[in-house]
Amino acid sequence: MTRNLKIFLGVLIVAVVIGLIGFDELRGRIERLAQSQKTEEQARSEVLAPPISTPTDVMVTAKIFWAAGPEKLVPIDVQLPLSADQVQRAKQVLREMIANAPTPEQRTIPADVLLLDFYILPDGTGVADFSDALASEIPSGILSEQLAVDSIARTLENNVPVLRRLKILIHGQEVDTLAGHVDLTGFFDLNPPVPPQSAPSPTGADSASPQNPSLNSTPNAATPKSSGAPSATTQGANP
Repeated sequence: MTRNLKIFLGVLIVAVVIGLIGFDELRGRIERLAQSQKTEEQARSEVLAPPISTPTDVMVTAKIFWAAGPEKLVPIDVQLPLSADQVQRAKQVLREMIANAPTPEQRTIPADVLLLDFYILPDGTGVADFSDALASEIPSGILSEQLAVDSIARTLENNVPVLRRLKILIHGQEVDTLAGHVDLTGFFDLNPPVPPQSAPSPTGADSASPQNPSLNSTPNAATPKSSGAPSATTQGANP
């Protein structure tokens, strides 16, 4: 091995070592920056939307739904003090979902979004009123918008059992779409009731036989649909 080749290899090795050291330092800076940004987001969220505490709070395992890729949500168990009041409970889990995503990539709702209010109507309809940032800052696209709506709905469904459907408002107003794609004019079903199982027919009963046509031809009554716009009457809502 010639002298020049040895010098070249020595310089190359030193350069690689320096590069590795520099890469580790850069990675550390990026991690510290990400942690700093998360801390700033949490501090801003606590100022704009301070945590809700009620006398009936009990520490429980809540299931909060965050993103696991561009098209999937996963429930993550989080220990939270949750209220026995269902309205306050809904606010607590939604604010946790918005403020404390484990990583920026798992966030489904922009950090600047505020939950302005939440109501529960007598028929079990939850009305979630968000700030304008939900529509203006979320990336426009069917996937990102659907993840946002689904994360709200699934988080409520798994933590507030009295809810039967969800209505999403933006600054107190009904809007056509979230950011151009997902329809917000209707309702999103939550906790669908389990249909009762019919009792088995007695052995030898002839209710389904041709000799009993009147029992076989009875039409099913149509289930009436609820009215479109939510009522102004609320259950447990704070003024």
